[in-house]
Parts: sequence; C-alpha cells; structure tokens
Amino acid sequence: MYNQPQSRRTLCRLALTATLLGAALTSPALRAADIAVTSGQKISFLGDSITEAGAGPQGYVTLVIRGLEANGVKAAALPAGISGHKSNQMLERLERDVLSKKPDWMTLSCGVNDVWHGANGVPLDQYRKNIAQIVDQCQAAGVKVVILTSTMIGEDQPNENNQKLAPYNAFLRELAKEKKCLLADLNADMQAALAKASTPKKGNVLTGDGVHMNPAGNQMMATGVLKAFGLSAPQLEKAQLSWAAPAEPAK
Repeated sequence: MYNQPQSRRTLCRLALTATLLGAALTSPALRAADIAVTSGQKISFLGDSITEAGAGPQGYVTLVIRGLEANGVKAAALPAGISGHKSNQMLERLERDVLSKKPDWMTLSCGVNDVWHGANGVPLDQYRKNIAQIVDQCQAAGVKVVILTSTMIGEDQPNENNQKLAPYNAFLRELAKEKKCLLADLNADMQAALAKASTPKKGNVLTGDGVHMNPAGNQMMATGVLKAFGLSAPQLEKAQLSWAAPAEPAK
C-alpha cells in the first residue's frame, strides 16, 4: 500500500506545476516568442500606391503594426510606398528610402505597376533582375526581407492583366525560397477571399477600383503579412479584434 498523505501531496505538486506551466504558455512573452519580429525593431514597407495608402489610419501598414502590438510586440513602421512606382524605381531609391534608415525588416510589395502600365511597365526578365537586386542589397545590409506577392489587377482572375501577372508572382515565390525570405502570398489570399465572397461578381469586394485596397482589402493584406511573420490563428484573431479601435497612422 502507498502512503496516502504523501500521494496527495505529490498530486497537489503536479497540479500546481501544470497550472504554472499553463500560465507560462499563455503569457505574452512566450506567445510572442514565435513571432519573427521583436519589440524595438523597425519594419520598412517598400511599395507603390497600395503601400503609400497603406500607411493611413486603416491601411495595411498601420494594421500590421497594430496587430503586432496587440500580441505584445512593439515595432515601428518606416513607410516607403510611392504611387506609380515599379521595380526599377524601387531599386533606384532603395538606399535612400530604406537602407539609410537602418530597418531590421523590409516588406517588398512590387509588381502591379510593372504589369498594369503595359508598354511603360517592366518586362518579366528585367523585373526578375530588379527584384533580385533589391533582395540581395537588403540582405547584404542585414535587413530581413518579407516578399509579398502582388495583389490582383481587377477582381477577376481570368483577365489579361492577371494572367500576365501570374509569372511575376511565380518568380516571387521561387525567389523567396531561394533567398530564404519570408513570403506573404497575398495574391493567393486575395483570390481565396474573393472566391468566398457573397458580393455579386460585378461589385468590388476588396478594392475601391479593382486595384487599390478598401478597408477589407487592407485587412486581408495585413493578415497575410502577419501570417508571414509567424502569428498563429489565435494571434491573428487578437490582431483583427484590435483593428476595430481607432488609431493614428503608422509613423
């Protein structure tokens, strides 16, 4: 026979240990441990008009920062979006607008204008070179890169622009693997969101004009970037709940 009082003490100790372990597992510090970004780090957001608008109060740049903060990570945004810019222009201003500011991370959103601008755009072969140089220069400077696939050009995947955009995004996915960058596959996320939408096909669901994001589109983009940074489903839900409150634009 076992010593009953001693056995009870053992069970109590085990129960206390389990309680303490459970508390530790749900603590903010440990929950944030799996997120790639850490408090005090700076994130540059390089892009075009979608990113420029994304620095507004309900833009995806702002929402990424708020979503991280809701999960215990206080990072700073360095918005670097300029309307109309393509891969060649982003490469030209990379040092001035990104590297000189010494960010820890940079998200790269580029490709819509390279395709959308038609004859004034950037052909795929040159786009590949430009993007590879942007990533190489960032990594050489110690800046970690998150590659964002380009969102759709019109909310109908079969159209000519989206078909032309497909190999640009295929390249971005390949490059992310090759260069060991984090990847936010926003094009796939956007297509999935549209497939689930109940809004009639003739209306825009995630954009105001087929290209530039409305509030739902910005939330879709922010969620994709946060997923790339490693947030879990519960952490993403916490981030999304935080977006309902008013906030200042990203700075």
